[in-house]
Amino acid sequence: MKDESQNNHVAKAELNGMMEEHPNGLYAFVKVGEYLEEHDWHPQRIPDKYTYRTAFHGKNGNILCYAQVRIEAEQLVFYAMAPIKIAEEQRPTVAEFLTRANYGMYIGNFEMDWNDGEVRYKSSIDFEGTQLNDLLIRNTIYPAVRLMDRYLPGLFKVAYGGVSPSDAVREIED
Repeated sequence: MKDESQNNHVAKAELNGMMEEHPNGLYAFVKVGEYLEEHDWHPQRIPDKYTYRTAFHGKNGNILCYAQVRIEAEQLVFYAMAPIKIAEEQRPTVAEFLTRANYGMYIGNFEMDWNDGEVRYKSSIDFEGTQLNDLLIRNTIYPAVRLMDRYLPGLFKVAYGGVSPSDAVREIED
């Protein structure tokens, strides 16, 4: 497996031939990799994609993360994945929990894949017309991981502990 600096060098070399089509989006992809490396996120590039895999170690669990740069659209999308998949019979209850949690969120939102029970928090930024910088990257990444970590205990209680969605959200937000 390549180390982080090799991943970024591969990305830089790959971009040399594509810079004419989407220079700002490609610059952003390299910038995200550099930011993650500099801040000890230990990114791993997903082969053949403009996405890095990394992890966040919160106080309530370990969270797998993906930083995806949508090159053509000039958007950064950051996903913080819950460490569990929701059983089919619990998905309606967890969907209510996530809907209640989403209400009033300013940056990002929870999502659940109804097909496989994957739960994630997504935050994003459209940087079209400006260069992506460290502050914008930070302000996209940290809301996702902090909110996923904050709501994880409630997610577990609703999925496994029989706690109602409204009680779980109230406990978190009070």
